[in-house]
Amino acid sequence: MSEFTLSKDADGVATITWDVPGKTMNVMSFDGLAQLDACIDDALADEAVKGIVITSGKEGSFAGGMDLNLLAVMKEQAGDDPAKGLFEGTMKMHALLRKIERAGMDKKTNKGGKPIAAALPGTAAGIGLELPLATHRIFVSENPKAKYGLPEILVGIFPGAGGTTRLARKLGAMGASPLLLEGKMLDAKKAKGAGMVDEVVADPVAAAREWVLNAKDADIVKPWDAKGGKIPGGAPYSPAGFPTFVGAAAMVHGKTQGAFPAAKALLSAVYEGLLVDFDTALKIEARWFTSVLMNPSSGAMIRSLFLNKEALEKGAVRPKDVADQRVKKLGVLGAGMMGAGITLVSAQAGMEVVLIDRDQAAADKGKAYTEAYLDKGMKRGKVTQEKKDAMLGRITATPDLEQLKGCDLIIEAVFEDPAVKADMTKKVEAIIPEDCIFASNTSTLPITGLAKASVRPDQFIGIHFFSPVEKMLLVEIIKGKETRDRAVAKALDYVRQIRKTPIVVNDARFFYCNRCIIPYGNEATRMITEGVAPVLIDNAARQLGFPVGPVQLGDETSIDLGVRIMKATKAAMGNTYPASEADDLIVWMEEEGRLGRKSKAGYFDYDEKGKRTGYWQGIHDKYPLADEQPDLIEVQERLMFAQVLEAVRALEEGVVEDIREADVGAILAWGFAPWSGGPLSWLDIIGAPYAAERCDQLTAKFGDRFACPPLLREMAEKGQTFYGRFNPDAKSAA
Repeated sequence: MSEFTLSKDADGVATITWDVPGKTMNVMSFDGLAQLDACIDDALADEAVKGIVITSGKEGSFAGGMDLNLLAVMKEQAGDDPAKGLFEGTMKMHALLRKIERAGMDKKTNKGGKPIAAALPGTAAGIGLELPLATHRIFVSENPKAKYGLPEILVGIFPGAGGTTRLARKLGAMGASPLLLEGKMLDAKKAKGAGMVDEVVADPVAAAREWVLNAKDADIVKPWDAKGGKIPGGAPYSPAGFPTFVGAAAMVHGKTQGAFPAAKALLSAVYEGLLVDFDTALKIEARWFTSVLMNPSSGAMIRSLFLNKEALEKGAVRPKDVADQRVKKLGVLGAGMMGAGITLVSAQAGMEVVLIDRDQAAADKGKAYTEAYLDKGMKRGKVTQEKKDAMLGRITATPDLEQLKGCDLIIEAVFEDPAVKADMTKKVEAIIPEDCIFASNTSTLPITGLAKASVRPDQFIGIHFFSPVEKMLLVEIIKGKETRDRAVAKALDYVRQIRKTPIVVNDARFFYCNRCIIPYGNEATRMITEGVAPVLIDNAARQLGFPVGPVQLGDETSIDLGVRIMKATKAAMGNTYPASEADDLIVWMEEEGRLGRKSKAGYFDYDEKGKRTGYWQGIHDKYPLADEQPDLIEVQERLMFAQVLEAVRALEEGVVEDIREADVGAILAWGFAPWSGGPLSWLDIIGAPYAAERCDQLTAKFGDRFACPPLLREMAEKGQTFYGRFNPDAKSAA
C-alpha cells in the first residue's frame, strides 16, 4: 500500500497525502521517499496543477520522524563503504527536498515555480518538520496537543535532511541554535513565535489551499535563493554574527563537556554552512551527518534512547498471556514525598487514588502536593481550573484504611523499615480485594523478604520510583521469588498509564539501579579519602556526560541516607560486608552535621538560600589533598568501571534478564553517560578485551572490587559484544 498518494481537484490544487498504513503516526521510509518523489514529479509536470498542498492522513498528527531502518538500508547499499552509502542516501533526501523548494522555477529568474504549502494537522518532528521547512509556507492546526520541533539531538544525531541548514538560514544562528541544540518540541503558538512555522489556523488544509491558489512568484522564493538574500543576525564572519558563534561554542561545551559528538558536529555544520552558498551548505550538513552516524555513540544512543526505550514502553517484557491490567483505583500508603508524588502522577493519568497516612493532617499534606503542582501549572497557563478540580476530585486523602476497598493496586511508600512495612501489609491485605496487587516502593529492601508478611506473595511486587516522581522518567519493577505474571503485568500496565518507562528486574539487594549507583558514589568517596580533589572527581564525571558529579550527587541525595543504607547492608551481610574508608567518611560527615543540601552543609558549603557556594574545604583537615593528583582518565575509568561491572554482574546473576533494560535503566535512573547508550553499550564501544585488561590493571592497583566478572572475561576471550550475544532481536550470537 502507498504511503504517499496524490489527488488533484478542478481548481488546480494537487494534494499529496502522507498516510503510512498500520502506523498511528507517519514515519519516513525508503519506499515513502520514492513515492513522495514520484508525486512531486507528477504534480510539477501537470500543467493543470497550479499549486501543491502536502498534508497527513493521520488525525491530529503529520509525522513523527524517520524510520531508522532507512539508515540501515543506506549503509547496506554501499557494501564495504557504509559512510559512502549514508552520504549518498542523505544527498538523495536533500535532492528531493530541494526539488520541492525550487518547485520547478527557473534557476536564473526564480520564476515559473508552483507554490507548495504544508498543512499540518498536528505534531511534526524530525523529518516530519524538515519536509515542511522545504515547502514555501507552513500552516499548522490550533490543536493544543500538537508539538513541533527537531529533537534528533536527544538521541545522538542532528537534523540531517536539511533541517539544520534551513532553520539556521531562516532564523539565523542565534534563533536556530536553541531549537537545534536542545531539541525542544514547541506547541503551535510558540513554534510560530520562534519562526519555525508560518501560520496557526483552524483548518490548515483549507488555508494552505487558498494560499497556493493566490501565491505569486516572489512568495515562493526562499531568502537564500533570492538575489541579495541575507542571513538573519549576520554571517559567522560578520561583526554581528561572530559573537553568536563564540557564545554558541561556549554554550555547547558548557552543556556537553565535549562528551556528545552530535552537538559539536551540528554547530560545525551550521558555522561552515553559513560561510557558503545553500547547496554547498547541504553537502556540508550531509558530511557532518554521516560523520555522526558513523560514530558508535550515535548508534548506541539511537538504540537505547529511541528503539529500546520505545520497545520497553510498548511492553517488550510484559507477560504475553495476561489480560489487560490497567489500574482503575489505586491505594497509596504513606503521604510523604514519594507517596505524594505517586498520587500526583496517578491522578494525572485519570486514576481514582486513595492516599493513606497516619492522620488526616498528614494525608491532607500529601494531597496538597498535587494542588501546589497544579497551581504552578495554572500560573504558566498549562492547567485550567476545571482540570485542577477534576484531578483533586480523584484523590481521597484519609487515615481510614477501609477506603481502600475496591482498589486493584496498592503501592506502599511508608518508612523504609521492614517491620513497619510488614505491619502495614498485614493490615491492608485484610481489607483489599483478594485479587488486588500489592506493591512496595522500597528502594533497597529485598522484595522476597517483604513478601513474607503477605498472605498472597504471588501478588506481591516491587515498584521502585525515583525522586521526584513527577520528573523522573524511569520506574524499576522488581519480581520477588514468588511474584507471578499477573502482578508483573499489573505493574507494567500501571507504569504505561502514568507514561513512564519501566524495567523489570529480579529480586536482589539494591535491585539493579541502586546496585550500580551506590558503587559510583562509594568510589568517589574512596577517592576523597585518598586525597583526590572533589572538584576533579565531579568534573571527571561531567566530562563523561553525567549530569552531575558523584560528590554533588551525594549532597543532593543526602549523606545520612547513605549512612542508613550502609548500616542496613552491613547488618544484613554480616562478616561478608566489604567495609571501606568510604564508610568512615560518610559516618564522620553525619556526625559533623553535614548531611548535604537539606542541611545546607555537606561536601559543599551553601548560602542561606541553599545555593552551593563551593566545595567544603574543611574535609581536607581530615583527608588532606594529595600533592600529586591522579590522571583524569584514571579517575574517569574508576568511576565508570565501578558502575558497569555491577551491571555485568547483575546480568550474569540474572537480576537483569534483558540487556535493553540495563542500558535504558542506567540512563534514565541516574544519567549514566547518555552518549554511550548505557553501561553495556559502553563496554561494546570500548570492546570486551580492553575492558577485561583494564579490570586486571585496576584490580592490581585498587582492589578486588574491579575484578573482571567471569562473563566479561569469557566474552573478551571469544571477541563477543553484549548486543551480539544477548540482543533479544539478534538471530545469532556475535
